Amino acid sequence: MNDKPDNIPQPIKAYKDEHFINSPSARVLRIIAEYLAPKERLALHDIKDTIVFFGSARIKSEEEARSALDALRETTGPILAAERALEMSRYYEATRELSRRLTEWSLGLPGAEGRFVVCSGGGPGIMEATNRGAAEAGGKSVGLGISLPFEQSGNPYITPDLNFQFHYFFMRKFWFAYVAKAFVVMPGGFGTLDELMEILTLIQTRKMTKKVPIVLFGTRFWDEVISFPSLVRYGTISPEDLNLFLKTDSLDEAFDYITHALMTHAWDKPGGSM
Repeated sequence: MNDKPDNIPQPIKAYKDEHFINSPSARVLRIIAEYLAPKERLALHDIKDTIVFFGSARIKSEEEARSALDALRETTGPILAAERALEMSRYYEATRELSRRLTEWSLGLPGAEGRFVVCSGGGPGIMEATNRGAAEAGGKSVGLGISLPFEQSGNPYITPDLNFQFHYFFMRKFWFAYVAKAFVVMPGGFGTLDELMEILTLIQTRKMTKKVPIVLFGTRFWDEVISFPSLVRYGTISPEDLNLFLKTDSLDEAFDYITHALMTHAWDKPGGSM
């Protein structure tokens, strides 16, 4: 007589056990996955380094902002916010144009495949404009998205296989910083300020030793939002810290500043580094 039960269930391998993988005990595995998966995919596409754009997810394109304003005017609705959105849309269009120009420039460099690829946070607004400009230039672009309950990640202009979604902000920030050779910071909110300050802190404390140009685009916005000279006056930063970035409203100046710095400090140093 055979007393063995039939249809014995097979045990689940730990790395295929969704309950375990999503548990607090496996948090370190999820963190490691957010390091290894982007590393593998960037290498697969031969992405050696990036130009990162930061900025608000709320800034609309000129076309979208103008359409919304026209619709409100027809209904005699409140238009102050819509007029402000149209004014701010110039930063979307500036991002789109600068991204397009930088992508065309990098594609034209001899033997520079995978160099200075533009990268965004993967969402709407300034992030969308970044990837859109690269797509219009016929180049690849990276999107380092983050899963949020109130924001759609993965705009339609990102190169499909370079569209990432992170759970951990600190792993997303690592990939922004590690592969980047330049930063463009457009007007933005808490997230943009956090990203800017993290990069400036890494450079100031020499945890990031590579020389990266940083452009703060929109002088009126940045002068109103952060008084860097006041930080010098109060002695909380050094006067030379003001040389860590360029503030400008000129696309030509931003383009020249970035490309000159990249050819001077980064051309012979492909690959990620801090």
